[in-house]
Amino acid sequence: MSSAQKMPKKSSNWLFYGVAFPLTILFTGLVSSSWWIWASAAPSTFGAKVRLTIPDGMPTQMIAQELEAAGVIRSSLALRLWLQWQSLRGSEAVSLRSGTYDFSTNQSLPEVVAQIQTAKLTEVRFTIPEGWSIAQMADLFEKQGFFAAKDFVAAAQRTSPKRRPWLPEDIPSLEGFLFPDTYQILPSEATPDRIIDLMLDRFEQVALPVYKDNQSGKPKVKVSLKDWVTLASIVEKEAVIDSERRIISGVFWNRLKKNMRLESDPTVEYGLNIKQTPENPLTLDQVRTSSPYNTYLNEGLPPGAIASVGLASLKATLDPASTDYLFFVAKYDGSHVFSRNLEDHEKALQAIDKKIQQKTPKNN
Repeated sequence: MSSAQKMPKKSSNWLFYGVAFPLTILFTGLVSSSWWIWASAAPSTFGAKVRLTIPDGMPTQMIAQELEAAGVIRSSLALRLWLQWQSLRGSEAVSLRSGTYDFSTNQSLPEVVAQIQTAKLTEVRFTIPEGWSIAQMADLFEKQGFFAAKDFVAAAQRTSPKRRPWLPEDIPSLEGFLFPDTYQILPSEATPDRIIDLMLDRFEQVALPVYKDNQSGKPKVKVSLKDWVTLASIVEKEAVIDSERRIISGVFWNRLKKNMRLESDPTVEYGLNIKQTPENPLTLDQVRTSSPYNTYLNEGLPPGAIASVGLASLKATLDPASTDYLFFVAKYDGSHVFSRNLEDHEKALQAIDKKIQQKTPKNN
């Protein structure tokens, strides 16, 4: 009787340990594997771009939640499990680093984690066009969220030769020496001084060798570095069509040789911080307003450059066209009318004014 009563218990244990338990383990394993395959896969196959900033000190759990909420990963839990797995394996660079990152939604979870662990930060790109002033650059940087415009303007006033031994000592600011180009910088490094250093480096690499090579040979014009950049900045602001750049340079050099004032509108605009248009040209009062930069009132060059200068204008200033023109006036289509004497220049002025008036709608 006792032996017969023990048989069912053995059968029950065998069913549990021999069948049910392995099946449970197998089922759990299959479910876990399926979940992990899903959770670690890229959220999308289309690769949409997502920019995300991870602040300093943000806990891992919050980072994971941010990534999940932004659609960069499928599961915050999976990210934390992946980090624990890396820690158990003794992998290096387990910690996540702060910064701004550009993710793609077709990145897998391990790829996203690796990007943050190796701090492949997103560099910010900005472009400074030729002819921009320090004030315009400052406004751009403020709009991009780098820093306040006034901080950049203040930094651009620091012209100590110790900063760059080749910089002229008597320049009023770094205007003209901040080379216009496209730059990339990490957001964390975007300070006024760092950006100025980048732009001075580019001037030193691109523009300075042109000047040194030209002046060390048999230059067409002998000019100091400061005067070169100053005059080139005026050429930059006046020239729109590249084919006219050397002619404009030639006009200015001719006027300087004859001790004629340059009479360049952009110098008046710079001194007064205004911008004229065809409909609102400079007034006589503005032209007569005193300013160190007003080349209608002051002889020679202004105290410093009025804008950033591209390589084309810098080269044109060292290689002016051989011409006997002494005047030019803008036609407001990018081109100019050049004249050899005042009489022809005034005729050109009148003809252009007449065309502008014909195009300007009359108020009834």
